[in-house]
Amino acid sequence: MSELVLYQNQDGLVRLTLNRPERHNALVPELLDALADALARAHGEAPRALLLDANGRSFSTGGDVAGFYHTPREQRRDYAHHVVGRLNDVILALLTLPCPTVVAVHGTVTGGSLGLVLGCDIAVAGPRANFAPWYTVVGYSPDGGWTALMPERIGRARALDIQLLNRRVSAEEAHRIGLVQHLVNEGEELDQALALARQLCRAQPSSVRHTLALTRPDPHRVRAALDDERQHFLEQIDSDEADSGMAAFLAR
Repeated sequence: MSELVLYQNQDGLVRLTLNRPERHNALVPELLDALADALARAHGEAPRALLLDANGRSFSTGGDVAGFYHTPREQRRDYAHHVVGRLNDVILALLTLPCPTVVAVHGTVTGGSLGLVLGCDIAVAGPRANFAPWYTVVGYSPDGGWTALMPERIGRARALDIQLLNRRVSAEEAHRIGLVQHLVNEGEELDQALALARQLCRAQPSSVRHTLALTRPDPHRVRAALDDERQHFLEQIDSDEADSGMAAFLAR
């Protein structure tokens, strides 16, 4: 198996690349474990900035519905506990890195993968980027910061509207409402994200650290909110509603 997360550190800029393109970088346990390990390594190397991007047609399509559905129901809570818990670890690792983080987004971002965007300080998106929850269709409870981080980013009313109605948010709307900060032309996502990350590497490091400490979401609050997300997810994944919702989704 190829590396699920590619790691590069060049002159103080760490670049992490999701590398499961044939499955749209779905958040299976192996990929989340690899991403958590890569972030732990980055913490130890103390970079000046970190860039997160992805190979393939999609940034990431969230949790693997088939993985949840085909796990025997008596084991599904344990599977979900690991997947959602590991995703929470990754989000918190991004939010507590002592350096600024930039994410380059292209294609589809669904479900818990939004947490990888919300966990970064600056998001760059191309015109075909789009974001959708799917929770009320599949029968899941929100995870990945949809409730823990998204309302703070775009407002509670907007967050509820998107989630309850399962609205797909275009790149243009995401930029307008502040879900992403930079909207660029097709194919320029990575170049622009790299340029911003390199600019951050040249900034005064102590000033950057103070700015991050004062402006980022409170990690203690976020940890508690993500724990709540996981608990609700575990309750819902063990329901008949989730069974029927996943079956219908996979039958499409």
